[in-house]
Amino acid sequence: MTARVSVFAPAKINLFLHVGEKRDDGYHALESLVAFAETGDRLTFAPADDVRLDIVGPFANRLLRGEDNLVLKAARALKAAARPGTGISLGAAIRLEKNIPVAAGLGGGSADAAAALRGLNAFWKLGLAESELLQLATTLGSDVPACLLSRTCWMEGRGEFVKDVPPLPNFPIILVNPGVLVPTGPIFADLNARTGVAAMRPPGRLETVWDLVAYLADAANDLEAPACRFAPLIEDVLSALDREPGCVLAQMSGSGATCFGLFEQEQFALGAAERIAQDHRDWWVRATRLASPEVGATQVANSK
Repeated sequence: MTARVSVFAPAKINLFLHVGEKRDDGYHALESLVAFAETGDRLTFAPADDVRLDIVGPFANRLLRGEDNLVLKAARALKAAARPGTGISLGAAIRLEKNIPVAAGLGGGSADAAAALRGLNAFWKLGLAESELLQLATTLGSDVPACLLSRTCWMEGRGEFVKDVPPLPNFPIILVNPGVLVPTGPIFADLNARTGVAAMRPPGRLETVWDLVAYLADAANDLEAPACRFAPLIEDVLSALDREPGCVLAQMSGSGATCFGLFEQEQFALGAAERIAQDHRDWWVRATRLASPEVGATQVANSK
């Protein structure tokens, strides 16, 4: 029997995102409360002599398949960090099921890279601790450390500093993307107003959706305005969410173009998703929930 490993890569949601000054390394200082959804990509790992990647799913044709793919970069970084003498052949046939839009503000590539680190660490039986994987994650991209945790966390720096906060309840949420690609670089370049960092403190335990709304009352996504200038359809998405009964908060995630609507009751979220999808058949719409802390768990299955 040969072990196969399966890892879920949940979509990342910035419940707020504040931007500070540009650092000496060229990155902006950031501050964000990051949560994850029960929708996302999935990676599976099977035995192979070398590392190879197969991409399937509705958004597979929008991804880089060469050596610049973040999953392959993560695999190379992990191989370089592997302790000698494991006795394991460091090869893997990786299958990436790409279910969430690309360049959408959901951390898709970062989530996939983080899932590759978690999955290959288990598949290759390397035994690296989460703290060691986090060090590798910081070398791969700003969102990768948070996605490595795949649980509610507080993010600072350019994204390299993450720490746990109390988990959020399993609120209903819908994600809406109008089908436009929003590259991160131009959005930061067009940023002309910012909240700055140290404006918020990490939350304590939030028991209800209204606790979360109250906590976020003075927060914002600083990238929303430049993203809307780049892709005005984002304003249409936010307006569609705001019009829905039961939507208690509508905001853009990351650098866009995906926006989220937070709901208190699931029937309102399901109804909103159905109506928005019917009215805008070219938009990507998903009714889901904020993920529980176990959503990023690595699953090992035995198969012949």
